[in-house]
This record gives sequence, C-alpha cells and structure tokens, in this order.
Amino acid sequence: MKIAHKLGLTLISAALVTVYGCGKEEPKKAAEAPKAAPAEETVTVKIGHAGPLTGGIAHLGKDDENGVHLAIDEATAKKMKIGGKVVKFEMMSEDDQADPKMGPTIAQKFFDAKVAGVVGHLNSGVSIPASAVYNQAGLPMISGSATNPKLTEQGFKVVFRTVGRDDQQGPAVAAYVANELKAKKVAIADDATAYGEGLANEVEKTLKAANVQIVAREKTNDKATDFKAILTKMKGKNPDVIFYGGMDATGGPMLKQARELGIKAVFAYGDGACTAEMSKLAGPASEGMICSQAGIPTQMASKSFQDAFKAKYGEVKQYAPFFYDAANILIAAMQKADSSDPAKYLPEVAKISYDGATGHIEFDDKGDRKDAEMTIFQMKNGSVEPVAIIKAGKTTKLGTEGAAAAAPAAAPAAAPAAAPAMAPAKEEKKK
Repeated sequence: MKIAHKLGLTLISAALVTVYGCGKEEPKKAAEAPKAAPAEETVTVKIGHAGPLTGGIAHLGKDDENGVHLAIDEATAKKMKIGGKVVKFEMMSEDDQADPKMGPTIAQKFFDAKVAGVVGHLNSGVSIPASAVYNQAGLPMISGSATNPKLTEQGFKVVFRTVGRDDQQGPAVAAYVANELKAKKVAIADDATAYGEGLANEVEKTLKAANVQIVAREKTNDKATDFKAILTKMKGKNPDVIFYGGMDATGGPMLKQARELGIKAVFAYGDGACTAEMSKLAGPASEGMICSQAGIPTQMASKSFQDAFKAKYGEVKQYAPFFYDAANILIAAMQKADSSDPAKYLPEVAKISYDGATGHIEFDDKGDRKDAEMTIFQMKNGSVEPVAIIKAGKTTKLGTEGAAAAAPAAAPAAAPAAAPAMAPAKEEKKK
C-alpha cells in the first residue's frame, strides 16, 4: 500500500511538473525593434532683413522682404549642414520706415539679436548710416537696391550690393536722354535724399559733358505731395525732358501734376520710380515716361525664381530677385566657410562667384557688383517695358525678342529663378 501510495505521489508530482514546469520557461522574446537613428542636431541661424515696410514705398520694402523669405525657406528645406549641424534659417525683419535715423538703431538691434548677416537696406540714405554700425560689429550686409556710390566708398569690408551704382546708372539714363531722345534742353529735380540727389547729380554731369543744356535744377523732398511750384518754374524754361531723382511715391504725382499744367516734356527717372506703380500714381500721364534700373529687368531673372516667387507672393514689384540673391550669397558663403560666424564666413562673401537669379555675381574690392548691367525702360500701355540694356558702355536695344536674347544665362537649377513679367519697381533705397 505504501509503495502504491508513493508511486501515486510520484506520478502526481511528475504531472505537476509537466503542467507547471513549462510555465517557468523563459518566454520567447519579441523581435526587437531596430534602434531609431539619433536625431540630427539642428541649429538656428538668423538672417536679418531691413527695409520700409510701412509708408509710401512699403510695396517695395515688402517685395524685398519676400525675396529674402523665399531664399531662407528654400535653404532650410535643403537641410544643409554647417559645422556638422542641420541648419534652420530664420528671417528677422525690421521696418526702417525709409528713415535714415532708423538705420543705426536697427543695425544695433540685429547685432544684439546675434543675426549672422543682414540683407538690406532698401534706401541708400538708410543703408549708409547703418553701414557704420555693421562695420563696427563685423556684421556682413548686402543691399539689393542701394545705389549711392558712397555706400561702398567708405572702405567698410562688410558692405556689398547686388546692383550697380548711381555713377553707372546716371550716365546710362543721361546718355539715353541725349542720344535716343535727342534732348537739347533738360530740367532736373530731386527729392534731396542721398539717392535722389546723388542720381540727379550724375545725370546732370553727364548731360553737361554731352553739351545738353540744363535749363533748371529744382528740389523738393521725399514726403512732398504738391509739386506745382517747381513745375511752373520748369515749364517756363520749355525743356524737352524733365529728369526727377526720387521714388515712385513722389515721381508719380509730380508727373500727373505736370500734365495738368500742360507740360509736354518727356519725363525721365531712375530706378526709384521705374515701377509699374507709376501707372497707378500718374494714371495715363505715365505713358511714354522713361526710366533706368540698376540691374537687369526683373522679367529676365531666372525662371526658377520667377515661378517660385509668383507661386508664393504674386508678381515681383522690383528688387526681390536682387534681395533673393543677396540672401543666397550669405548662405553660400556660410557653407563654404562651414560656419555661420560672421568673422569666419565674411572672407567667402568677398570672393564669392555665384550664379543667381540675376545672373553671375562677383564683388570687387569695394563690395560693388562687377560688370553690373543698367536697363532703360519705357512705360507702354501701363507696363514698364525694357527698351535697352547698357553694359560696359555698350547699349543693346531690346524688342520683345531682344530682351530674351540679352538675358543672362539662366542660373542653374539650384539658383533662384527669375522675377515676374512686371518691370522692376525701384528701391526706395537711395534716399
């Protein structure tokens, strides 16, 4: 009996081991998920933009801002690396109100915010005082519209521009007035800004050298709205052409008032008033006016830029492609130096060789764009259309087909594309 009892206990124990023993087996491990790759380290790099975002030429300032924004968005989307880190570019944009007093204040604000570089300002009159602060801070700035020669004649190594200078633009438009319009008597007015007065001086100098008679030289200001007093003086001199150095916000009303006074002279302007906005400000009186642009026509900028810009912001007003190129040059220089430290990438800006929306860009030792084109436009049926391009003293007349033929070689796909079919608006820059 005892043996049977023991045997029974043994069998029961064996059964229990069989039943429960398996429960003690190590459970099969689930397949381990592959380890996620560590997230790449990112760094934010700020690029400043400054221009008039309020006031009479805010349409130009906003256009420039959009050009910078497009460049920054495209660069961020590429997830490029600088210093081994993926870069997210951000724009810090400030409204300088086209006021020279705001230039240094905003420059200091950018420095305090540790921006890596600045694209701006639109106006020469703002860019010049601001440049002293950028120079002291060692902060690179590139303007896409400021054309007064003084900007790059100060010896500052941080200052550059992607457009030509007034001592190139003035002679170009003056030569057109003398040689193509065959003017014998010219009246000149300016808005007393660094841009307007400087450009008017260059025009006057060139016309006098061509033995064109300057019958009047008048001044107004960039906030004026009534020009009938100076127009009446000029009317009495019976000029063939009236040249005005200033922006479209004042140039348009001046032209409209001139026609109301019965003045028949052809009106000529620099790039500040070389905008489609003139047809709105002056109405039918704008028909036939001529103007110059310190660069190629926006409709000749690269197609990639034009398409991308139009999709996001609509038609280009004027200098957006030049500001777009300026922002891309700062970014390209950072890549070459593998650093966003201004002191380290500044030398790369100075020696850049870049194919952008506005063609090939290199800077001379002053920071000016080498071989900058000058374009002459005429208002036709409410549209500012290019009629001639002047480069290295040579004039190429343009027709519809000529403009395309004279366009700079299209930038590589990586480079921004061109501006819309609207003629460049002018920078309020130079004031």
